[in-house]
Amino acid sequence: MNEVNTSVLVIDDEEMVRDNIEDILMPHGKSEEQSNIDSAFDILFGSPKPLLLTRTKCIPAFTVDKASNGMEGVKKVKKAIEAGNPYAVIFLDMRMPGWNGLETAVEIRKYDAKAEIIFVTAYSDRSIDEIVEQAGQNVGYHCKPYAPEEIIQLATKAVTDYNKLRNLEKLIESISSIGLSKNQLNSLLKNILEQLAGSLDSDMALIGKLDKELNYEKILSIGAIEERVDVDQLAERVKNSGIEKDEVVQLDEMVLARLENYYVFTLLQKEEKLKTEKMYLLKLFVQNAAQAIRNAELNEKLIRKEKLSAVGQVIGMVMHDLRTPIKNIKFMTDMMRQESDGNELIDMIDQSAEQASNIFEDFLDFLKEIPVQKMPVDLNKVVNEAIELAKSHEGWSNITIHSYLPDGQFIPGDESKLRRVISNLVNNAADVLHDHKVTEPTIHISGWVENKHLMLVICDNGPGIPKDILSTLFEPFVTKNKRCGTGLGLAIVKQYIAAHGGKIGVSNNNGAIFTIALPL
Repeated sequence: MNEVNTSVLVIDDEEMVRDNIEDILMPHGKSEEQSNIDSAFDILFGSPKPLLLTRTKCIPAFTVDKASNGMEGVKKVKKAIEAGNPYAVIFLDMRMPGWNGLETAVEIRKYDAKAEIIFVTAYSDRSIDEIVEQAGQNVGYHCKPYAPEEIIQLATKAVTDYNKLRNLEKLIESISSIGLSKNQLNSLLKNILEQLAGSLDSDMALIGKLDKELNYEKILSIGAIEERVDVDQLAERVKNSGIEKDEVVQLDEMVLARLENYYVFTLLQKEEKLKTEKMYLLKLFVQNAAQAIRNAELNEKLIRKEKLSAVGQVIGMVMHDLRTPIKNIKFMTDMMRQESDGNELIDMIDQSAEQASNIFEDFLDFLKEIPVQKMPVDLNKVVNEAIELAKSHEGWSNITIHSYLPDGQFIPGDESKLRRVISNLVNNAADVLHDHKVTEPTIHISGWVENKHLMLVICDNGPGIPKDILSTLFEPFVTKNKRCGTGLGLAIVKQYIAAHGGKIGVSNNNGAIFTIALPL
C-alpha cells in the first residue's frame, strides 16, 4: 500500500501550454493575468471547454513541474530520480527549439525507463512506429488542440498504469526474500502471475523449469493454457529456440521469459507488441520467482534435515534395540522347521522378518552416513547376487531380468553398499511391475565403460515414475503408490552413489530408467 505517485512534468516551449496543463491538473482560482492568458490560448488553439474546477474522488491530486525545453526537462528528470521521487507522467511537446520531443524522450530514457511519456503536439510529423522504436513502448500520443477532460483522462490513466506497475514490481521483488514452504510459495506465485498476466492483457500463463538433462517440469499455471498449447512441445521449443538464458522474447501472440532453467510462457489475447516496461516486469518475475523457488527448496531440505537429526537419534536407538529381536525370528523359524514339516506360514514369517530387518538397516545406515571403504568389486558378482535376491521374493517368479555387463569388470567401491544400490533399484522395479500387473514384466540391467566411468542402466517396462515426484524422487520419505514403502530406499541409493563419487539420474521412456555413473 505505497503512496500513489501523481507527479507530472510538462515539457513545452510555449509557456501558455505549460500553464494551461498545470491549471487543468491543479485547478485553482484564476487571477486576471491567468484569465487573459486563457483567452489568448483560446484564440491560438481553438476554444476548449472551461476548466474542470470540480474534481471527483477518482481523479488523483496531481503535482506538476514544468520545463521550457528538452535539456531543462531532462535535468529535472535526472534530479527527480536522484532524489528518489521520479515523475509518473511526462507531457512532452514534439516540436521545440534545441532537442525536439523525440530526442528529449530518448535522453529521458537514459535515466528513467519507467515514466509514462505522452506526446502532445499540433503536428503529426512522426509515425507512432518511429516514436515507439526510439522512445520505448510506454508512450502515448495526443494532438492539439485538446479538451481539459482529455488531459485529465490521459494523466489519470497514465498515473494509474504507472502505480499499478510499480506496486507489482515491488511485490515481485519482495518474493525472493520471503521464507515460505513450497505450497505457500506456489499460492503466492500464482496470485502474482495472475496480476502480471492481467497487466499483459492475458489470462493464461505458465511457469516451468528445465533440469540439467533438459527434462520439463511444470511449476504452476493459470487459465486454460494447457488446453491451448502442448506443453511438452513448448518445452522442446524452449530447448531448441536458441533463446538466451536471460532473455524475454515475443513471437506473435506468444511471450517467453527465461532465466537459466526457469521460464514463464504466456499467450496474449491479441497480437500486439508489448510495452518495454511490461517485458521488464516479466523478466523481473522470472528472476525473483526462480530465487524464491530455490529458497523454498533449500528451506524444505534444511527443515527435513533438522527433523531427521532430531527424530532420527531417538528412532535410531529404538530401531537398534529392535533389530536384535527381529533377527532372532530367523533362528526361531529355523527351529520350527526342524520340529515340523514346515508350512507356508513359517515362510511368510521369514519374509516379514527379513523385510523389517532391511527397513531397519536402511534407516540406520542412512542416519549414520557410514563412509565408503573402497576395494576392487566384481560388478557381475554384485549384480547377479542382487538378481538372485529379487527372484527369491514371493510373486516375482514371472518377472524376467536380463543382464548385459562387460566380463571381468572390477570397480573400486564398497561391495555391500553397491549390492544394496543394485538390490534396491531392482526390488523397486520388481515391486512396481508386480503391483501394476504388467504384461510380460521385464527388467534390463546393462553396463559399459565410458570416459573413465562405469555406466550402469537399470530400466523396466512398467508405468514409469509419476511426474509429480520425478524431481524429488531421491529425497528422503518420497514414495507413491507402493506397498510397504518407506521412501528411504532411493535416498540411500543416492547417498551411496555420491559416497563413491558417482551420480545417478532418472527418466521415463516406456518405463523407469535409472542411469548411474561410477568413476573408475
